[in-house]
Amino acid sequence: MFRIGAHVSISDGFPAAVDHEVDLGGNCGQIFVGSPRGWAVSEVDETEAEAFQETTEERDVRPWIVHGTYLVNLATPKDDLAEKSVDCVQSELDATAALGVPYYVFHPGAHTGAGESTGIRNVGERLSEVDVPDDVTLLLENTAGKGTTVGKRLEDLDEMVEVSSHGYGDLGICLDTCHLFAAGYDFRDDAGMADLADDIEATVGYENVHYLHLNDSKHPLGSEKDEHQHVGEGEIGEDGFRLFVNHDGLRENPMVLETPVDEKGYEWNIETVKRLRTGD
Repeated sequence: MFRIGAHVSISDGFPAAVDHEVDLGGNCGQIFVGSPRGWAVSEVDETEAEAFQETTEERDVRPWIVHGTYLVNLATPKDDLAEKSVDCVQSELDATAALGVPYYVFHPGAHTGAGESTGIRNVGERLSEVDVPDDVTLLLENTAGKGTTVGKRLEDLDEMVEVSSHGYGDLGICLDTCHLFAAGYDFRDDAGMADLADDIEATVGYENVHYLHLNDSKHPLGSEKDEHQHVGEGEIGEDGFRLFVNHDGLRENPMVLETPVDEKGYEWNIETVKRLRTGD
């Protein structure tokens, strides 16, 4: 079954997030387990976790994914920030497991002047300090590449996994379309999509891509700017998304939207992706 959804709030509690997703027309979804711009992780009440799992099952909204706080930086040269980031990732992973959610995704971070190769190695080594729960897969998200952020190239994500003591299995990949495009991957026509497909196969491998973030880009190809636009209304356009969401190597993955929340909103974007999707 085609799984498409959006990021939804947990402000009304975890079980209510499932209903919010259904109201948008989604059948999978993404949540935070705390403030995206803070270090605190919400305590997961056992009763609420059970209610969340029951509602998920009843309404057939799955799989869920938890997005990590934006403050996490495993690439940093600063030991105190690295320690805080590792502790936060661990707490978020534990909350993910307590909710019965199978995926957790985060941004690798920035090397802030230490050098790209050092930042990439830092991510891998610090991932080794994390205990990934048995029923959770930790996903690395590709980045747009702005400033000193690492993870712009697919081979960089692959190196992070290789450096880590976990390897694929405990770890996997989440691909963001806006980030791919901003990083210079052009998949707006058949030739470009074929090139991206070859890059995925040669680096992280399709089998290790578990989730997709669908966001158009407000800025041109290779801009390294991470500003999301409604699907089909940015620089990627409908042709690019049609190729991406229908590609044989990607189409079975769950997909969530992180598009602007304005007069169009998530419901409009979900319907747009459903229209672009073929063969279901």
